[in-house]
Amino acid sequence: MEDWLNTAAGDLGVDPIDDDMQEHLLGVARDVAHGVERKLTPIATYMLGEAVQRRVSGGETRASAFSSALADLERAIASDHDA
Repeated sequence: MEDWLNTAAGDLGVDPIDDDMQEHLLGVARDVAHGVERKLTPIATYMLGEAVQRRVSGGETRASAFSSALADLERAIASDHDA
């Protein structure tokens, strides 16, 4: 699996994500799938990637951008449960 992800990252022209980021991404994808709507999972993860890129373009490090965007998405998931 790791080889495929590294190949895909290279093909897409992006840096591979580390194990910790993979674990967090899979966790939030699971939360969207089971807590909001399964079919929204790829869209939510795409939007997470867009948010990370926007924050990196604004000067944040990749790790910081991922962490803060992930926290925002997790809040959106939680607010859906509260509604």
